[in-house]
Amino acid sequence: MIKEFKEFIAKGNVMDMAVGIIIGAAFTAIVTSLVSDLINPIIGVITGGTDFSSKYVVLSGTAPEGASLQAARDAGANVFAYGAFFSAVINFLIIAFVVFLLVKAVNRIKDGAIGKKAEEEAAPAGPTSEELLVQIRDELRARPTV
Repeated sequence: MIKEFKEFIAKGNVMDMAVGIIIGAAFTAIVTSLVSDLINPIIGVITGGTDFSSKYVVLSGTAPEGASLQAARDAGANVFAYGAFFSAVINFLIIAFVVFLLVKAVNRIKDGAIGKKAEEEAAPAGPTSEELLVQIRDELRARPTV
């Protein structure tokens, strides 16, 4: 069973997936910073200077007037945090778009490599075995018999 597990782990697909997950986790931190540090402030300027990710509506309970989202949650209020949801949607769209670009670039590179390999394989392969047999037969017929 351990031998089978080692063979499974050593397969290329599993290692590729592990590398992808690790890079994806690191990439998520970059995208989160992009959204919270760059995009949300721009949206805040457009919407009047507010940080959109902290926008919420109190559904039940009470929250101090003008309190941050975390302060409202700490006060026990049930909040509808639409700003945080909007930030999550922006994160998802950015990640999905970047992954799309990466897959497109990898496919382009892969197609180029396959094209070069196909050109190399398209070189003349030489005569077939049938052609060789016909040639041998013809040469044997042309020989004078003793």
